[in-house]
Amino acid sequence: MNIQRLGTTARYSDIVIHNGTAWIVEVPVTENADAATQTAEILASLDTLLSRAGSSRERLLSATIYLTDMADYDAMNAAWDAWLPAATAPSRACVQVAGLARPGWRVEIAVVAASARAD
Repeated sequence: MNIQRLGTTARYSDIVIHNGTAWIVEVPVTENADAATQTAEILASLDTLLSRAGSSRERLLSATIYLTDMADYDAMNAAWDAWLPAATAPSRACVQVAGLARPGWRVEIAVVAASARAD
């Protein structure tokens, strides 16, 4: 089976698709914004990337959310809950990390989704 890589750079691909499954990791656009803003930015970007992968938020299989401060958990969840359609919740983990790649990032989200793209 083929592996499709979309938006590939020397370090990462925006999307990797294999066997009808898409893997995507997204980070905020705005450094030093609050967690609600950063989460909303990430979710808007995920909509675009999921569509590009032949998928959507309704087809999420799992999500891992990284927070630099668990005090941001409620703000992140408010954005997440408003974005996610009813009865489509993926399996999910939310963990606190010591830091992310940029000091002002408070949130990073990795998702796995069912994709309609053929291998």
